[in-house]
Amino acid sequence: MNRKTMNKLKELTLLAIGFATAAGCNSTGKEEARKDPNIIFVMVDDMGYADIGSYGQDAYETPHLDSMALKGMRFTHAYSGCTVCAPARSTLMTGLHTGHTQVRGNTGGIPLPDEAVTIAEVLQKDGYTCGGFGKWGLGDLNTEGVPENQGFDIFYGYYHQIHAHYYYPEYLINTGKKVPLPANKNFYEQHDSIGGMPVKTNGQKYKHSNYLIFDKMKDWIRNHQDDKFFCYAPWTPPHARYEIPKNDPAWQAVKDKPWSTRAKGHAAFNIIIDRQMGELFDLLDELELQKETIVFFCSDNGASNRFENSLNSSGKLRGQKRTMYEGGLRVPFIAKWPGKIQAGTTSELPVYFPDIFPTLAELANVNTGMKKLDGISFLPALLGEKKQEKHNYMYWELPIYEWSKRKYSGKLQQAVRHDQWKIVRHNDEKPWELYNLSRDPAESNNIADQHPEIIKEMNQWVERNRLNMIPQKEPEMPEGKRYR
Repeated sequence: MNRKTMNKLKELTLLAIGFATAAGCNSTGKEEARKDPNIIFVMVDDMGYADIGSYGQDAYETPHLDSMALKGMRFTHAYSGCTVCAPARSTLMTGLHTGHTQVRGNTGGIPLPDEAVTIAEVLQKDGYTCGGFGKWGLGDLNTEGVPENQGFDIFYGYYHQIHAHYYYPEYLINTGKKVPLPANKNFYEQHDSIGGMPVKTNGQKYKHSNYLIFDKMKDWIRNHQDDKFFCYAPWTPPHARYEIPKNDPAWQAVKDKPWSTRAKGHAAFNIIIDRQMGELFDLLDELELQKETIVFFCSDNGASNRFENSLNSSGKLRGQKRTMYEGGLRVPFIAKWPGKIQAGTTSELPVYFPDIFPTLAELANVNTGMKKLDGISFLPALLGEKKQEKHNYMYWELPIYEWSKRKYSGKLQQAVRHDQWKIVRHNDEKPWELYNLSRDPAESNNIADQHPEIIKEMNQWVERNRLNMIPQKEPEMPEGKRYR
């Protein structure tokens, strides 16, 4: 056992002792009622804030997600941990904002270091069976960041983000081992377009990764229905490439719309996501697990494209994925837990991905006493309790990567929210922009020149509350490959 692993085990043990001690001192009947639900956390990829009916979408229907909102809690000020995939996932897993979390680059395979502590590890140590299904994005095969080294008993799908761009891959990964998909061999030599894709070739049916991942997830839930489980579902749709079997009802529903092919693909993927959420709730009903299971649904960042004049995926928010404006950071976020979360409620509490770690840990009754996180548990808000701690500051950053030179520029995109105030800059050599979100949620009026004292105060907070990032290194790749 190497020193990093020993230190990690030691830290986990100390955290567990602290959690158990605090829980023993503060246990109440209400806390006992919260204890140990099954947890399903579905996070889709590049769904915009306004891509669900209950958040304003009217170009297509999302009845199952709308029903989830009607039967649960819908958050209107929920934010990702970053405006792109990998750092957002890192903040979710570690409970640390992007000024502290270890993976901050977005090249696809930067590994979480062995000494990082994830929410899966904490839940696993508390007796949860932990399964992941979809896109990991925090370490490629044979690196210290692989999910089986970060608390997951099983992870089925993709490890490297660039691998996850393809819905007809030649293999998926099951807990560190490649699972060949021979029917997909040479798919991209024969089909290099988007939209409705052929279903068969030479009598063989192509294997669409989204279907395989979702079926694997359902089988895993069924097989672990008698355990307490944490099911992490970072599904790949609606991330481009927009490749959908042409006989899928979702594609049939949009193929004749007067939209671009990309907009049709984005919409079809969102319809598929909605359908699968309906199937997931049907499964929980069948297994009689609805009341024992809390289900979360969100996107990993804003929409990859605004799709204006067709889908309007960002709604009235400014920007999209890769920007630090609200359209890049604010996401749909819904939680449902029958009998615990009051049906049909809406929360305006600002929450973001670093809050997931402490919230899930508190659900498992192992969080009180944790001092090293940037996140705050929002479980009181979920349960309708009045005493909910709020963030004084929320922080985001993204190092600027020059893809043509394959190196980081040394510059940052940054944003900070403090109450109604938000400062933004897409290059830290440029001045901060300032917006009052309570009056200007679309961030259309930069009022930086009117309130230099607010910018100074918020900038000083940033200087005190971030650390320089550790080296962001891709693992060595096979010759000619971008993932292992």
